[in-house]
Amino acid sequence: MKFYVIGIDDNKEQYFTEKINEVISTHHIFSGGARHHEIVKDLLPEDYRWIEIKVPLDEVFVLYKEYDEVVVFASGDPLFFGFANTIQRKMPKAELIVYPYFNSLQLLAHRLVLPYQDMHIVSLTGRPWHKFDEALILGYNMIGVLTDNKLHIPSLIAQRMLDYGYDNYTMSVGELLGNNEEEKVSTLKLADVVNREFAFPNNIILCKTYSRKRPFGIPESEFNLLNGRAKMITKMPIRLLSLSMLDLREKHTLWDIGFCTGSVSIEAKLQFPHLNIIAFEIREEGKELIEINSRKIGTPGIDFHIGDFTTADISSYPQPDAIFIGGHGGKMKEIIKKVEDILLPNGIIVFNSVSDESFELFHSSIEKSCMTLNEITSIKINDHNTIKIMKAIK
Repeated sequence: MKFYVIGIDDNKEQYFTEKINEVISTHHIFSGGARHHEIVKDLLPEDYRWIEIKVPLDEVFVLYKEYDEVVVFASGDPLFFGFANTIQRKMPKAELIVYPYFNSLQLLAHRLVLPYQDMHIVSLTGRPWHKFDEALILGYNMIGVLTDNKLHIPSLIAQRMLDYGYDNYTMSVGELLGNNEEEKVSTLKLADVVNREFAFPNNIILCKTYSRKRPFGIPESEFNLLNGRAKMITKMPIRLLSLSMLDLREKHTLWDIGFCTGSVSIEAKLQFPHLNIIAFEIREEGKELIEINSRKIGTPGIDFHIGDFTTADISSYPQPDAIFIGGHGGKMKEIIKKVEDILLPNGIIVFNSVSDESFELFHSSIEKSCMTLNEITSIKINDHNTIKIMKAIK
């Protein structure tokens, strides 16, 4: 099967090359969104059939398979987070001929006369916040963002940035780009974007105004503590050593069991922002602590849950390839038994033992599991007790 995928903008008066006009005039099966149809319908030959692209997409591709060739109209560059990628995924053996136009972020950069060769690009169109949060923490000088008209609109993006302390960007919003009559470009402070409505489709470019502090190792003084108890937080050197033993640069999903103040999850997110972090804590106070601390330190995207981990339904969470056990409440055996099957092969568990009893409890629990105790490192900070950092590998 063969697809011709033609990129267009929102201009109601499209200009096509002779080659594209020939493709249109010699075909009768066309496809695209409802908005695309409105733009090009007067250019299509008589007796054409239009297959509207809408969810569920599986039904659209069932219709495509009735024909040998389909001409698809898509926004901008169809290979830039576009429908050509979807065709390749759904029908990998199909032949594609692509006629691209400028993508929307290119158009916005052109309107701003902004060199964009170093722009970092994130798509929030029907996607979670994860890649956007990662870009903020890494602090790219310029971030281009593809929005949607539901959860990821400019005002909510600006609010999320301000909630986590990322006021170090200006936001340029391009509305209806390519529509000569209605397009609009605005460059605003984030506070001026919140609660403001923008016409859709739109996209944004964030330009950094100053570099935000991103320490390697967060001092304990930066965290709000559980009832002000300094002993209820993993000290910075121990925290960094624990994360090092978890080998997080090569990992994808970290589970933090017994997060308390959230210090390990927050440090991990700040140092390894690509991580998907799921944090668990039995104490209700943990909810407020991790919310306050993650916003204070600038680590959006930590997925946390309050309740007894040993009885929680964990089947819907992404499988971890790294687990940190910060607290066990005397239920170490139950925790290890619960995670040993769900931990991915070659996954790592790290536990900080503060007593001979907890050392033996973790050691014996690992011995009875499918994992192997791989490394034990002892460390003493000032006048505190010696901590044994224990690493097990599946």
